Amino acid sequence: MSAREELIVKYAADLKDKCGVTPDMDLLIKVTIGCGPSIYNKDSATVAGSQQSELDTVKNNFLIKKLGLADGPNLDAGIDAVIEKYGRSNANKYRAVIYYLLTVHFKKESVYN
Repeated sequence: MSAREELIVKYAADLKDKCGVTPDMDLLIKVTIGCGPSIYNKDSATVAGSQQSELDTVKNNFLIKKLGLADGPNLDAGIDAVIEKYGRSNANKYRAVIYYLLTVHFKKESVYN
């Protein structure tokens, strides 16, 4: 199994165990590939859910640039809902899992087709 495949298995387990979501593996693979090399770096592989600058980066670089959403309070509300679903006390919030949950939350799966 490649390093990326091992990470995808870990992300799927997080979605199932910590978020109560049965992942669409095809979408999860595409979201993970879309994260690029950041998934292999310990710091960039996770999202600090309590750090505003980190959440702003998720909003600007992923929701606005990647998913093509218009900026507004609904984006912050979506991020907040996803962080809550993942569990605020959960120390390791994987970027690929957050992005997957946001993609589903905003019904933007078509971006990855």
